[in-house]
Amino acid sequence: MPLNRFIRILPLVLILSGCETTPEQPSSQPDIKANPNIVVKEQNESIEQIAPLSPQKLDDVWQRIRAQLTFANSSHPDVQQRIAWYLSHPNYMDEISRRAEPYLYYIVTEVEKRSLPIELALMPLIESDFDASAYSHKHASGLWQLTPAIAKYFKVQISPWYDGRQDVIDSTRAALDFMEYLYKRFDGDWYHAIAAYNLGEGRVLRAISNNKKQGKPTDFFNLKLPKQTSQYVPKLLAAAQLLKSNKMVFPPISNQQTIVALPVSGAVILDNQEEWRSLEGLNYGVIRFPAVIDAPHIVVPASKQAEFKSMLANQKENDYSQWQHYTIQPGDSLSVIAKRYAISVKQLKAFNNLKTDRIRAGKKLILPMLADQQVEHLVKSGESLWKIAKRYNVSITKLKQWNNLSRDRLQIGEKLTVFLSNS
Repeated sequence: MPLNRFIRILPLVLILSGCETTPEQPSSQPDIKANPNIVVKEQNESIEQIAPLSPQKLDDVWQRIRAQLTFANSSHPDVQQRIAWYLSHPNYMDEISRRAEPYLYYIVTEVEKRSLPIELALMPLIESDFDASAYSHKHASGLWQLTPAIAKYFKVQISPWYDGRQDVIDSTRAALDFMEYLYKRFDGDWYHAIAAYNLGEGRVLRAISNNKKQGKPTDFFNLKLPKQTSQYVPKLLAAAQLLKSNKMVFPPISNQQTIVALPVSGAVILDNQEEWRSLEGLNYGVIRFPAVIDAPHIVVPASKQAEFKSMLANQKENDYSQWQHYTIQPGDSLSVIAKRYAISVKQLKAFNNLKTDRIRAGKKLILPMLADQQVEHLVKSGESLWKIAKRYNVSITKLKQWNNLSRDRLQIGEKLTVFLSNS
C-alpha cells in the first residue's frame, strides 16, 4: 500500500477506534450528537420556556419590587446595623405585610407609572410602618407622613371631614410629586432627595453647602444631619438589601389589584350595613365616617367594585334618620346655621342637595354630623384613650382623628370631642 494512501486511511481507523472506547452514553444521546442543528434548536426552545416573568406578572408584590431594585448595596455601619435590627425582629415583616396588603400593589403601580426607583415604594414602611391612620408629633399624617404644609402645596385637601393625607390615592400622588420635585432639586441624587423628604430641602442643602466649604465629600453618608434623618436613608437601604438578598421573609402579598377609588360628588351618607362598615379601614381620610363629605372618592375593594358603585348610585334610598336634623327658624340663614355648627355653607348645601342659598322657616336640614350628639369630654386622672374610647364605644383611631392627636398620652383637664350616635 502506498504510504500516502496509508496516511489517508489512518485517521479514519483512529476515529472508529475512538468511538468504541468512549465511556457509555445514554441511548438517547447519539442522535443529538450527530445533528448539531437539533441541539441549537432545542436549547433555544428551552431558553424561551424558562425566560423570567416580567415583574408585573409575578405572584407576589414583594418579589415584584425585588425584581426591580436598583440602589447599590451598602456596607456602611448604619445600614448594617439596621439590617441586624430587622433580622433580630423576624415577626416585624409579618405585621408590615398585613398592613401593606391593601395598599402595596397600588403604590408599586404608581411608582412604576412614573419610572421612579422602585425603592420609593418602600418609603411607607420607613415613614409609618404602613399605618394609614398614623400621626406624628410634627403633625405629619398617613402612610407617607405628609405635613399640612406639604399637603397643601401639592393640593391635598384637608378639612374637618376629610384628610387626604390619610387617603392612599391622594397621599401617594402628593408624595411621589414631592419626590420628583426633590430629585430635580438635588440634581438627580436620590439619597439626598429621600433625606430631604424626611428633613426638609433647606436643611439638607445647608448640610451639602457646609461640606463643600470645608472641602468634604457631599454624599449622603458624609453629611452632618440630625440623627433621625441620618438613620432614615439607611433604614430604607437595609430593607431593600434584605429583600434583594432573600435573607428575611417578607410574607407574600398577592400581585393583583386590591382597591378601586369610586368618585363621590357632593356629600354621601353611608348607612350602617356591614358592607359599608368594611370600608372604614380603607378610608381613614374620611374623618367622620360614614358621613362622606369633602372627599373626592371612596376606596373600595376591587372585588366589590360593581356592588359599591351601584350602592353609590342609589344614595337617595338611604335612611337619614340617624343624622342630626335642624328645623329652620325665622331669621335663619345658611351662614348662621353653618357657623353655629362649625361647618361651611358649601358643606351644608352639599349635604342637603341645595342648589341655592334660599331656605324657609319650618323646613328641616340634615346636619353633616357623624352622630346624634357631640360630647366634650374632660380628661380626668387615670383616664386613657383606651378607657375613653371604651366608655363611648368608639375607636381610639377615631378619637385621635376627631381631636387631631399625634400622641397616646393625655393630660388631666384636656378636652376631647366625641361624636356619639343613637342608631
